[in-house]
Amino acid sequence: NIRQALFASVFCHVFCVHTQALTMSRANMQFHSLTLDGVKSSLPTHQQPSKEAVELDFLKNVTAWPSTPPLPLNFSWNDTSDPRHSTFTVLPKRAGGQWHVGDELGVLIKMYNFHGKPKKYGGDFLLARLHSPSLLAGVAGKVVDHLNGSYSALFPLLWEGNVQVQVILVHSSEAVTVLQQLNRMQPHRIYFQSLFRSGSLTETTTCNVYINATQQQLCNYTDLHTGEQWFCYKPKKLSCDARVTHATGGFRKNIKPQEEMLFQSGINMKVSIPPSTHPNISVHPREGKTCPSLYQTRGIGDIVRTEPSGYYYHGAWRPLDGTKVHQFNSSTAVSQCLRGKGLHLFGDSTIRQWFEYFLASFPDLKKFDLHSSKQGGPLLALDYPNNILVTYRCHGPPIRFANIPVTQLRYVANELDHIDGGPNTVVVIGVWSHFSTFPVDFYIRRLQNIRKAVVRLLSRAPRTLVVIRTANPKALTVYETLTNSDWYSIQGDKLLRAVFKGLNVHLVDAWDMVLAHQLPHNLHPQLPIIRVLHVPSTNRPNQGKSLKQARIEELGCDVEELLHFRTEYLLRCSRTKAGLEIQHKALR
Repeated sequence: NIRQALFASVFCHVFCVHTQALTMSRANMQFHSLTLDGVKSSLPTHQQPSKEAVELDFLKNVTAWPSTPPLPLNFSWNDTSDPRHSTFTVLPKRAGGQWHVGDELGVLIKMYNFHGKPKKYGGDFLLARLHSPSLLAGVAGKVVDHLNGSYSALFPLLWEGNVQVQVILVHSSEAVTVLQQLNRMQPHRIYFQSLFRSGSLTETTTCNVYINATQQQLCNYTDLHTGEQWFCYKPKKLSCDARVTHATGGFRKNIKPQEEMLFQSGINMKVSIPPSTHPNISVHPREGKTCPSLYQTRGIGDIVRTEPSGYYYHGAWRPLDGTKVHQFNSSTAVSQCLRGKGLHLFGDSTIRQWFEYFLASFPDLKKFDLHSSKQGGPLLALDYPNNILVTYRCHGPPIRFANIPVTQLRYVANELDHIDGGPNTVVVIGVWSHFSTFPVDFYIRRLQNIRKAVVRLLSRAPRTLVVIRTANPKALTVYETLTNSDWYSIQGDKLLRAVFKGLNVHLVDAWDMVLAHQLPHNLHPQLPIIRVLHVPSTNRPNQGKSLKQARIEELGCDVEELLHFRTEYLLRCSRTKAGLEIQHKALR
């Protein structure tokens, strides 16, 4: 199936990328393709698709989203999804009786428009979580689109006590249509600027990944090693070599008034859907020796993410993949864990937040002033007593920071090639927030470049610890939505997980960690969440194994029955059987 084919593709070959600068004619051709036809690749009919083209198609399937009807020219937002009229219902247990730890809770969601009429098609962007406020417990739910206006949300029951369900409409299907169109038709709606200087003469021009201009009008700053493209308009009086700084230029909001009505906070964007009833969901202790449900979602556009990565209990994050997480009670304990280590942080401001957290939390860690950009870095901190080094550097363009010297604009892949690595080296990468306005092809190539560099790093220094931070949900305004919506973020997040699948790297699942927590969503999560968004233990017993494999090995359980539960399959486990034959059937 598609999922198996995707994973086979990711496992079987190392991602290939451009290794030389592209010509300007090629750049112009790509721009026209982006703005007029979407991102397409055309090959002569007599040629077989390359491995790169096949791989690109597989990766783009990861972000497949249910199709929605095109918006009429004079549509009314009253005909779109209304969270107040919509409802969700907790479905009864299949076999009846009480809920127990290890069961799976199902919720049916029905969407209605502002007229109170049921919707007949899918495509709405919904988030769901199960939580117990008194226990500081929570877990992200799995939403399945039935393509007819109804959805299912599934939750593993992982702790005892009273639990509550929350379902959030992030965007209506009509709003998703607008977001898709923006990336196809206006990938340059955020633009950048560079300052050029020679003596007392200065000029400022516009820059971007794609610029519709002739070669004679542009300065080409395509990276020769990675093939990453970047262009600026030529200054009138200065040469391309006189470029000094990079900065955000601005944002062109070019949507119709009725389209903007689809992005109203508190009305149809990031609003909770009410339950049809208010059931008292009480979860009792585990029944017998049944292990937690292991389920496989078969929803549209969900090839990679199938299970929650973990859950909160008493405010502590508990992974479900077998990863050992240390709970540190003091900064001294953390310093001892990092003693003799070098931490190299690369990415956007959500990674810089780690650097700032380390500085604020560890008294012996002192910032060394490099007189560099506070946003982009490079930043450096040292803990001399414990021999700890922490560095941060932002990723290469596009980056929406102010006035970064171009001498400090570095691509993560190139920086990784200059790290020796080893057992005392930790590399943390978080590259996602600044790519939302561009077509997925561009982000895929960036991830492939980084992945290839990670492969080289782990080849020369296999004991290097590499950590990948995912995207996370955030608070949304109209500007945030049109430039960095959660819908854009989850699309990129699926790509990131697929590209790094199979590598010996740790994934810090910021998406599930923020979604499962009781605190409001924020681009830069609040301190209680940041405390758990830390570098995982170097003990990796289940690295590269699925949740099913890890839980089978941990609990010694096996598949007892395979039953159809509404739109999902539940895999229920029992310790009553053992042996190699049983283990083989479980892993199958």
